[in-house]
Amino acid sequence: MLKHYLKNYNIILASGSPRRQNFFKELDINYTIDVRPVDEVYPHTLKAEEITNYLSKLKANAFKNLSEKDILITSDTIVWKDDKPIEKPSNKEEAIKMLKNLSDDYHEVYTSVCFTSKGFQKTVYDVTKVWFKALTEEEINYYLDNYKPFDKAGSYGIQEWIGYIGIQKIEGCYFNVMGLPTRLVYKTLIDIATG
Repeated sequence: MLKHYLKNYNIILASGSPRRQNFFKELDINYTIDVRPVDEVYPHTLKAEEITNYLSKLKANAFKNLSEKDILITSDTIVWKDDKPIEKPSNKEEAIKMLKNLSDDYHEVYTSVCFTSKGFQKTVYDVTKVWFKALTEEEINYYLDNYKPFDKAGSYGIQEWIGYIGIQKIEGCYFNVMGLPTRLVYKTLIDIATG
């Protein structure tokens, strides 16, 4: 369905994430992938969706000379808990600490998606609350050793083993926790195409 609405546009997905790329395929969108290196640094006064909004726009700034027909899509996801961001772990020790912190509590996952063309820029975001059961050290180590989620905010993927055994409930969009609020992407692209 989206292919019909977007037939006059070139969709550029600036994401190396296999999960986001698969979402675009499942949404039936023709797209090309173009990932540019960006130093993902933000002012530490920003909170929650302000961080992901800022970083998704920052990623778009790496692209110059877009045409009227181009729609560049950039995105960023963070885990937010205790009034601070939990980003990607740099090693196993950090990942253990992160999962222990998420254990037996709830946190929020924010994802922002920025749509940029020659004549406009629009950013949308979503937030999902996630509750973990109390995770044992054995469960945390098993997950980290077998799934190596070091490329994921908060050191976990909801679609993986830890999600099957550890998540008690979520409030909001499941796919947002995976890194893309798919219904918002769908709605925004239709709004842009029919605008």
